[in-house]
Amino acid sequence: MSKYVNVTKMSITLDNEVMMELNALAKELNEKKSHLIENALMIYFDILDEKLTDKRLRELESGEVKAIPAQDVWKELGL
Repeated sequence: MSKYVNVTKMSITLDNEVMMELNALAKELNEKKSHLIENALMIYFDILDEKLTDKRLRELESGEVKAIPAQDVWKELGL
């Protein structure tokens, strides 16, 4: 049985310089390239989440969007 559970294989295209750096880091750290890419993406997703949070807060503060009071949401959900 494979040690990989709940994974998807994919093919990506990288700039040659990025690939060279990835190869060097993987070799020096004795890590799989896929592991380094996955970790890098998780960190990048955290950065994007923060950017989206800031964007949504600006939209809320500017009045572009309105917040729905929690009580209204709970009522609609029957909670």
